[in-house]
Amino acid sequence: MSRRRVAVLVEMVLLVSAFLLFTRLHAAAGTSRAAATAHARQLQSVEGVLHLNIELTANRWLAGHPTLIPAAVCFYRLYYAVLLAVLVWVYVRHTEVYGQVRRTLLAMMFLVLPVFWALPVSPPRFALPGIVDIVAEHDLFGSTASRDLANGQNHFSAMPSMHVGWSAWCAYAVWAALRATHPRPALLAWGFPLVMAAVVLTTGNHYLLDIAGSAALLATAVGVAALTGRPATRGRRMPDPG
Repeated sequence: MSRRRVAVLVEMVLLVSAFLLFTRLHAAAGTSRAAATAHARQLQSVEGVLHLNIELTANRWLAGHPTLIPAAVCFYRLYYAVLLAVLVWVYVRHTEVYGQVRRTLLAMMFLVLPVFWALPVSPPRFALPGIVDIVAEHDLFGSTASRDLANGQNHFSAMPSMHVGWSAWCAYAVWAALRATHPRPALLAWGFPLVMAAVVLTTGNHYLLDIAGSAALLATAVGVAALTGRPATRGRRMPDPG
């Protein structure tokens, strides 16, 4: 087996193992509905004081525009395909930044888990009166997929929003790969998390502060990835000009 194939296999095993571990730990984190609801009430109070409580207005707006709902639900459900495509694209076409963006992805996974364990938060669709659970009513996977609390998923991890977090990682990866050669397309990539932020707000799945938490998570993960990558950089010998 060639070195290239071995490297690809090792990379796949690493990422799949990390994802499965993250999924398992995420599912087990903060499963108390009472605690999650209490934290959600506290978050709603903070947003009220700061005049950031726009979730109900945003949700009513989308409910009043039914032609936009199928696109919003597809965007909410199928964003993992974009994440996978970006990861493969950077690995194949932009190896110069792959190490940094992969370390950032892994850092996001394991930085957010303590938050989910310590601070379970119920999403607006469970804890905010008047919210229409739009994804549940128009779900691609059946009307009970997002309401079944026993389906092995964690429904009380609203803070931060990982839908926005993973989307922001995709934008960061594209930006890191293209900023030197194609600065305008690199900036356009940030439209992806902005649209996702609008989707999670209007569908009743996240609070505005959840989105702010996602931005903080990405920034912290980028810093951690940069720090953990420095020893390897220092260990490389500079090429001899002669």
